[in-house]
Amino acid sequence: MKVKLVAIGKTEEPYLIKGMNEYENRITRHLSLEVVEIPGLKNASHLSKQEWKAKEAAKILPVITTSDIIILLDENGKEMTSVEFSTFLNLKFSSGSKNLVFVIGGPYGFDESVKKKAHFHLSLSRMTFSHQMVRLFFLEQLYRALTILRNEAYHHE
Repeated sequence: MKVKLVAIGKTEEPYLIKGMNEYENRITRHLSLEVVEIPGLKNASHLSKQEWKAKEAAKILPVITTSDIIILLDENGKEMTSVEFSTFLNLKFSSGSKNLVFVIGGPYGFDESVKKKAHFHLSLSRMTFSHQMVRLFFLEQLYRALTILRNEAYHHE
């Protein structure tokens, strides 16, 4: 199975890029990973929140397919421990689907058109983080889950 992380906007902070690269390299030792950065909206301050979400949806929807398992990273989604997340991943890996797609939306969340395509909503925390930091946190948790599944010594419990 291939895992794809789709995110709106570009990561610009060097310390985040360094951390993301580190975890991407670790993850790709275990599975195929693709990170897709969708350009953020420009000159969009005049848009309403709904218009903003709709324009982002128009950029997100073309990069997902009907055969993908789509998981939205959403502050209102289900929270899991790292062990629960590893179990969740294991179930998805054995589902027979080719792609597991995690999507990080823009500042106002997801348009209904994207929500309708999703199979699951996952929350990394009830706290609010920058979208750039969420990418790093997600990649670390994905790596942690993979090491849990392989009984490697990264996760301590």
